[in-house]
Amino acid sequence: MNHSFPTIGILGGGQLGRMSALAAIRMGLNIKTLSPSVSGPVAGLGQAVIGDWNDPEVMLDFVTGCTVVTVESEWAPAEVAEQVIKNAKIGIPVYPTSSTLLKIRHKGVQRRLLTSAGIPGAEFRLCKTVEQAFSAADELGYPVMFKRYQGSYDGYGNATVQNESDVPKAWHSLAESDGLLVEAFVPFVRELAVMVARRPSGESCVYPVVHIEQRNHRCHSVVVPGPSEPELEEKTRVMALRCAETVKATGMLGVEFFETTDGEILVNELAPRPHNSGHYTIEACTTSQFENHIRSILDWPLGDPSLRVPAAAMVNILGTRTGTATGESLENAAQVSDAGLHIYGKEEVRPNRKMGHVTVCAETPAEALSEANLCVDRIHL
Repeated sequence: MNHSFPTIGILGGGQLGRMSALAAIRMGLNIKTLSPSVSGPVAGLGQAVIGDWNDPEVMLDFVTGCTVVTVESEWAPAEVAEQVIKNAKIGIPVYPTSSTLLKIRHKGVQRRLLTSAGIPGAEFRLCKTVEQAFSAADELGYPVMFKRYQGSYDGYGNATVQNESDVPKAWHSLAESDGLLVEAFVPFVRELAVMVARRPSGESCVYPVVHIEQRNHRCHSVVVPGPSEPELEEKTRVMALRCAETVKATGMLGVEFFETTDGEILVNELAPRPHNSGHYTIEACTTSQFENHIRSILDWPLGDPSLRVPAAAMVNILGTRTGTATGESLENAAQVSDAGLHIYGKEEVRPNRKMGHVTVCAETPAEALSEANLCVDRIHL
């Protein structure tokens, strides 16, 4: 480790930590990661520490020598790192801050904050009891969405409730001690997303709007450019920037939207970190979301987020079985010569687990998506 170069401490060792680390290493920076269990994606990348990240002694040992600490997900204990740094008088920042994460982790808190800031989203109710959930569903009109307040991701923690007979099962599956979030079902034309990079000073840059295709509540593909209407593109980008300012984001912020049948843009949810909808930026943009995440938490000038290709598509590689991952199919996938193949290094495969992704750049979104799907169809990990 060259101590004359900055050292980035990353809480988490999954694919987002991996790709952030790779971007930092390319710039000559040092990397430390802290994970509560062995994590294949960051193996061999800098100093990979395994330990209880809620233990102040473990955290103190980890943050010592770091220039800045960041998180791979909103569930990583930034507040533990901040308290340890404060007690030890180390004087380094944690970005995003625990204050930002606390505004986003709990879907009820997040939804109330965005609403108070005048940022439009689906109509919702915060329900403490199953009786309140029944009433909320009646008021909003079936179908409705039930969402767990904390810990939901990639389709886990959400349920579409079609009628009142679905309510008890969804409630018992998703409700926590303080209840759950009930949202009106949004009849949408497209799901969109925007990545925003923001420095501690507030300087920001906004990536292009992308179109997301979901399958079974999970992201299947991301296509860019998204909407063809310049007015819609600008409206969505401006709203994403307002979200970043509202939560005082530092680093990357992913903002998911619904484009409704009557032309409205509604915020679905926020992710205070690099996001699946921004993976295409590695091949398709001048500066990837991962590099700009590193730049922003260091308070360095941000890189150009614009497209450097006409179009691109990213398709996730999901597990289809349970067992040990194998690379036997990768040679076959490599025959799609214009595909950027990313395998995350996870040793165990499970149905629907994100194991990697493929990005293709092309002249049109349709051509890029077709080639990316062709490559993914050849991969069986």
